[in-house]
Amino acid sequence: MDSTVIVALLSCLGTVLGSMIGVIASSSKTIYRIEQLEKKVEKHNGMVERMIEAEDKIKSHQHQINEIRERIDMI
Repeated sequence: MDSTVIVALLSCLGTVLGSMIGVIASSSKTIYRIEQLEKKVEKHNGMVERMIEAEDKIKSHQHQINEIRERIDMI
């Protein structure tokens, strides 16, 4: 084989390997970032659920307070 062909093949092989390594590294970083975002979303959703429960309890307590006030006004 001619030396230019060998150099071209080695150059092509190096380019392909470099590109593959870059894609793998980028992919792993993307996966890591997605996992971190999923954790944040889970925390946020948990907080939203707790707020909904708290709002329901507040409404119930407000209703009870209003009933007590009505009873006091009747006396």
